[in-house]
Amino acid sequence: MYEITSNMSKEHREFLKKVKRKEIAIRTTQIIILIAFFAVWEIAGRLKLIDPFLFSQPSRMLKTIINLSEDGSLFTHIWVTLSETLIGFALGTFIGIAIAIMLWWSSFASKVAEPYLIVLNSLPKIALGPIFIVWMGNGEAPIITMGLAISLIVTIISLETGFMQVDEDKIKLLKTFGATKYQILTKCILPASIPTIMSAIKINMGLSWVGVITGEFLVSKAGLGYLIVYGGQIFKLDIVMSSVLILSVLAALMYVLLVYIEKKIIKWQ
Repeated sequence: MYEITSNMSKEHREFLKKVKRKEIAIRTTQIIILIAFFAVWEIAGRLKLIDPFLFSQPSRMLKTIINLSEDGSLFTHIWVTLSETLIGFALGTFIGIAIAIMLWWSSFASKVAEPYLIVLNSLPKIALGPIFIVWMGNGEAPIITMGLAISLIVTIISLETGFMQVDEDKIKLLKTFGATKYQILTKCILPASIPTIMSAIKINMGLSWVGVITGEFLVSKAGLGYLIVYGGQIFKLDIVMSSVLILSVLAALMYVLLVYIEKKIIKWQ
């Protein structure tokens, strides 16, 4: 993002070097904190300051991950949860953007939909889980639908709000030149709302993980949510903590990918 070239002034190069040094310091500190956290956790378990049976240990979690991966079952559970999350995330993002555009396009539809969106957003989505299971069976469909239900409304509301907050003067300027509503959307609203869209996508990603894991808690035959429930039922907290750790890593990797895509889009724009 900060590329130093020969045609830059000396002051500009020094400024970019300071920015890079600060970024390196931030990343280094983050890594040190993470390593220290796991080190303290491991030491506390070995010294019996915490009960390893209840809180597990990094070494026990690593051993559990290796045991689960030896027969290939771990990769099956990871793929099931990851595929469900990606499907729910994609559906929530595209449907949310489409509906937000339609609500921006029609102020009448926006006013009509407003109270329903507020009610649906405040509704505890987990209460819909049993309904989805009855409607769709006990396969992947209700789990994906749960992820979609939790993320969709938030995506619509945040995007519609972002579209409405675009500078009115820019819109008026385009109208004076005879721009159609479609041209205003594509030339002004969407480009100006890129930060809002990316922010909504990041939120949607997190909510998709929450929705899918919640759905797997209710009904699943495989997946990391299934492993968490199974580990809790048989009192093997190593399985529970290992599954939570894997979920954290997957969510972090997905977030890093979104940040990379965001930087590329901003640079291209």
